This record gives sequence, C-alpha cells and structure tokens, in this order.
Amino acid sequence: MCHLIPVPAGPVPEHLTALCGESIFPGEAEVLDGLRGMPCHACLMRNAPSAPGLLANAG
Repeated sequence: MCHLIPVPAGPVPEHLTALCGESIFPGEAEVLDGLRGMPCHACLMRNAPSAPGLLANAG
C-alpha cells in the first residue's frame, strides 16, 4: 500500500503527513511524477474530486 503526501514547497520537515493522517519519516517516501500503485483508501478518498455525483455509478 502507498500513501498520497503533499510535497512541501520549502525545506523538508521532520516528518510528512499523508492525506489520511499517516506520518511519513525521511527516507520512507519518494517523489513521483504521477500516481503509482494503489493509495490507501483514506488518502484516495481525500484526494477525490468533490464534484457531486462523480462516483454515483461506481461499484
């Protein structure tokens, strides 16, 4: 499983926080040029567009 982590604009902090709230420490993450793997469900849901009905037919 992987997590979605916003890339900080300034210096890298002591730890990063994934969209789901998981703390990620130095050396545990890599910057990618796009989505890869399957993000955890909570990260995926927090990154989903908020357009009404977008996921209405999913499932």
